[in-house]
Amino acid sequence: MKKKILILTFNYPPDLGAGSFKVAALVAALREIEPEAQIDVMTTSPNRYSVYDTEFLDYEQHKGLNVTRIRLPKHGGGILGQIKAFIYYAVKVSSKTRGNYNLVFATSSRLMTAVVGAFMSRKLRCSFYLDIRDIFPDTMASLLPAPLSTFFKPLLFGLERWVVSKAGTVNLVSEGFRDYFQSRYSGKRLTFFTNGIDDEFLVEREDQRSYRSNSSNRLLKILYAGNIGDGQGLHEIVPDLALQMKDELEFKIFGYGGRRNELLRRLNSQNILNVSIADPIHRSDLIRHYEEADVLFVHLADFEAFKKVLPSKIFEYAATGKPIWAGVSGYCSDFLKKEVSNCAIFHPGDVAGAIQVFSGLEIKCEPRLKFMHKFSRKRICYAMAQDILGLAREQKIF
Repeated sequence: MKKKILILTFNYPPDLGAGSFKVAALVAALREIEPEAQIDVMTTSPNRYSVYDTEFLDYEQHKGLNVTRIRLPKHGGGILGQIKAFIYYAVKVSSKTRGNYNLVFATSSRLMTAVVGAFMSRKLRCSFYLDIRDIFPDTMASLLPAPLSTFFKPLLFGLERWVVSKAGTVNLVSEGFRDYFQSRYSGKRLTFFTNGIDDEFLVEREDQRSYRSNSSNRLLKILYAGNIGDGQGLHEIVPDLALQMKDELEFKIFGYGGRRNELLRRLNSQNILNVSIADPIHRSDLIRHYEEADVLFVHLADFEAFKKVLPSKIFEYAATGKPIWAGVSGYCSDFLKKEVSNCAIFHPGDVAGAIQVFSGLEIKCEPRLKFMHKFSRKRICYAMAQDILGLAREQKIF
């Protein structure tokens, strides 16, 4: 009997984002290890950024792989809009999924995809492997105003407990999540397959030969690529950094999010001209901009929840060989100090500290070969795929 695996992910190529790239690599690994298996991916139409427009098919069929993309209804964004989108996704997944499955795999950052995965594993009476990319109740408690946080927090923690209780294995993308889960879910099998570096970043390029930039007569190019929301806090630090270092550097930002307009407003109000903001772009184009940059910038807002996370962007940045300027704390700071060379770390929101550590960067590009080997996405996802299939075999499903 052919083995069947149901994969639930809110984002999948050609959509952008860590979840999308990770699942694509995981699917490839599962197909390599179990070429006779049938893998059904239930995802959505590209939606991570409303300004990112790309062609896609509602349904793809390949040998051993079916991909169904659910077109989400238009919504105004925000929490209520996201809840509406997830409910629609859940209903469609339930109605479109037929037949027998051996295993349900769900990857989730906002908990709702995890809820769908737990529900579907019960409905299909099969094993459940959960991949958690964020501690959503913890994050929402930091982001929401106090009255809303008080209302939603017990509900979210209750959902999280239910979901985790249904999973045979819970994978955590950050070691920073370990204490949180071990203290709440004693005895639950945890794994730590992190995000990683995709193959296109492992190819040696001309710009990765060790060199020192000739920057004495020009502004240094600082690049940021990713979300522009409360969690990143760019609107709180980039204007001040750009203003105070206007004679030294210029920012190029690729991204979208709930705080983009606020960032633009602050830049315009202070007539800051050394910051440009562009919409998200395809990775192949983004790589070219990485090559042209002198320094790569990352920042997380100073929230307690973010002391546990490890942004997927870190792996991509480190693979370029370029210097990294990072406003992070907690586990991410510890990880960078341990694993990534030529990295200047400052406390989130600390403009003076950011300027001080920036002077310690070596403006050069030098491959981080040990890091690239250790965190190859293909290698990590191959090991994760083996673990997923191993869980099924232990339960005598396959």
